[in-house]
Amino acid sequence: MKFCVEDSTDVHVLIEDHRIVFSCKNADGVELYNEIEFYAKVNSKDSQDKHSCRSITCFVRKWKEKVAWPRLTKEDIKLLKKVSTKRPPPTMDDLDFTTTVVSCSPAELQTEGSNGKKEVLSGFQVVLEDTLLFPEGGGQPDDRGTINDISVLRVSRRGAQADHFTQTPLIPGSQVLVRVDWERRFDHMQQHSGQHLITAVADHLFEMKTTSWCLGRFRSIIELDSPSVTAEQVAAIEQNVNEKIRDRLPVNVRELSLDDPEVEQVRGRGLPDDHAGPIRVITIQGVDSNMCCGTHVSNLSDLQVIKILGTEKGKKNKTNLIFLAGNRVLKWMERSHGTEKALTTLLKCGAEDHVEAVKKLQNSTKLLQKNNLNLLRDLAVHIAHSLRDSSDWGGVVALHRKEGDSEFMNIIANEIGSEETILFLTVGDEKGAGLFLLAGPAEAVETLGPRVAEVLEGKGAGKKGRFQGKATKMSRRAEAQALLQDYVSTQSAEE
Repeated sequence: MKFCVEDSTDVHVLIEDHRIVFSCKNADGVELYNEIEFYAKVNSKDSQDKHSCRSITCFVRKWKEKVAWPRLTKEDIKLLKKVSTKRPPPTMDDLDFTTTVVSCSPAELQTEGSNGKKEVLSGFQVVLEDTLLFPEGGGQPDDRGTINDISVLRVSRRGAQADHFTQTPLIPGSQVLVRVDWERRFDHMQQHSGQHLITAVADHLFEMKTTSWCLGRFRSIIELDSPSVTAEQVAAIEQNVNEKIRDRLPVNVRELSLDDPEVEQVRGRGLPDDHAGPIRVITIQGVDSNMCCGTHVSNLSDLQVIKILGTEKGKKNKTNLIFLAGNRVLKWMERSHGTEKALTTLLKCGAEDHVEAVKKLQNSTKLLQKNNLNLLRDLAVHIAHSLRDSSDWGGVVALHRKEGDSEFMNIIANEIGSEETILFLTVGDEKGAGLFLLAGPAEAVETLGPRVAEVLEGKGAGKKGRFQGKATKMSRRAEAQALLQDYVSTQSAEE
């Protein structure tokens, strides 16, 4: 069972003998909950779940393993007509085909807007008699494309059915033309076939098994079942996979029946519970055979090149290997070369001297920051004495400086050390964001601190006669100062 939630957090999976309870938060922090009753009893102690960047997969073992279930759930839910998604990956000459609309119903899609924030789109869930567009699965994101020139914004799998999300309705029973976004599809084909090749080579050379992988927007990650991978091992894997690309090894797609003896010799991590029909096998000649539903190149030469960017520590004693394949390598080189040219202009030295030049700049910056901090400290002491000796001393004393930080304000407060006068210090942009500090009698500061933070539309905290925090509206300093003056006047009148 797969619960498709991208960037999930607070994941809780409870597998009991007759049901599964699933809950998590999505990328927006929205809480999701699902409770499903199984058709029959399961072995809850021998079941487990696995998390990835896009989904949570639950592996549930039936109590009576040899007894077939007519369905997964206890309720007899009527499903829509099953739709084949087993069409072979298209070539440049096979980017569209004609099919029939089975159903079209209102739906909503959560997606990422142009500003990077999540938004919900209203539209329609379209089911086709057959589809050229690949739904998300096997670690691979879904295709994009059009149906009668109407953009398809998401393709998701539901059993053997593919759901297409559009923002324009389509008439059930009508003939439509489906076209795939070839640039996106070919990129996914290169990354997915590249993953198969790296996985096979890492296993062959160093017996490092792949436990999961993720095809990201800019880079892809393979999780290897090894606590560490040395630089020498990474270099050996990269050299070997690129040799096989140069050997132009063919990649074949075959379909085997579930009872075919050859299935036992094929690499794979098991089939989903709702799998139906033949098993799809991807074979790289002489290298690897693997069960896979994804899209792939027909020859390793189509990968062009694979670049392994490095490794990072993974979960539970595993290692993440980061890689690029095909056109992504070319784009990465183009970006890197552009950055190199820009640094050469800024640093006024050749690429081979960039690192040394940046180190010198960092050392100079650290020295300047140290000198600047010392000057600010001296200035803070001087300002504190000037304020203390000023004829305006008493009641409420306010000071604002564009340059400064929390330490600067605290030095002034420490030097003054008065418990009778209310000191209101601010630093930062005069009309934008900044920092503030309120010091003085403990009771007054405790009362006024949160009110000043509210006026400045900020947040803060304090104790023992100090309250400080961040503000977003420094333009309202005069209002905050007036609030303090009113308080002092009221206290004086009462006395």
